[in-house]
Amino acid sequence: MTKPYLLAGVVGRPIAHSRSPRLHRHWIARHGVAGDYVAMEVAEADLGDVLRTLPKAGFRGVNVTIPHKLAALRLADEATERAQRIGAANLLVFEEDRILADNTDGEGFVNSLRQGAPGWNPASGPATVLGAGGAARAVIVALLDVGVPEILLTNRTRATADALADEFGDRIRIFDWIQAGNAVEEGVTVVNTTSLGMTGKPELRVPLDGLRPGQVVTDLVYSPLETRLLREARQAGATTVDGLGMLLHQAVPAFERWFGPRPEVDAALRAAVLA
Repeated sequence: MTKPYLLAGVVGRPIAHSRSPRLHRHWIARHGVAGDYVAMEVAEADLGDVLRTLPKAGFRGVNVTIPHKLAALRLADEATERAQRIGAANLLVFEEDRILADNTDGEGFVNSLRQGAPGWNPASGPATVLGAGGAARAVIVALLDVGVPEILLTNRTRATADALADEFGDRIRIFDWIQAGNAVEEGVTVVNTTSLGMTGKPELRVPLDGLRPGQVVTDLVYSPLETRLLREARQAGATTVDGLGMLLHQAVPAFERWFGPRPEVDAALRAAVLA
């Protein structure tokens, strides 16, 4: 009996830069899956129509990236508890005529830290989070769930950070952006969730002289692979984890849901995605 040809993909706008097809195609080849994973540029006004049409074309589901993560959650028929807490979906699974939403960004973030910094102990002290956008929401939920005692949150727009503090409770302490250097110094774990420092974006202009040994510092930006934050943290003796790991680890549960096998994040995968 012929195996079904399984399809999945990623929807966003823009999407040409996405490394997800390279990532999933590596696993598809490794596991001998009959199928493919494709990138699709979709306008916001068309997202609902596209998501209802894809299952008819044989798609098992899609990843969702900027700017569709909030809308994807609203359009889904059912959502996991963590997707509802984060307020966004990065993973959709199509089952018959229903769309199921999940968010694996936080899981991917934590697993990336555990792999890249094996000695990381989330309970050892506060975590500093730079930024208060959608990525920050997933990171904050994940950090609170694994036992970080306090989140030191700083964002260029104070009101956005205040809104997150109101939502997630008294384990969030807000620093004004002008005090971001103090937050970096105080955190045991330091996370940049902004796009600052990304290729083509402004630099992360935050004082980093408080970086020190004993900290675990990670940047969700992975282009370049070593940002100014990671370079200065490494030079200060901190343990650093680049942003590519989160992309790779968040994809694991998605691949398993769509294609069957549970894949591994290893050196061969990193090399394939960076090629």
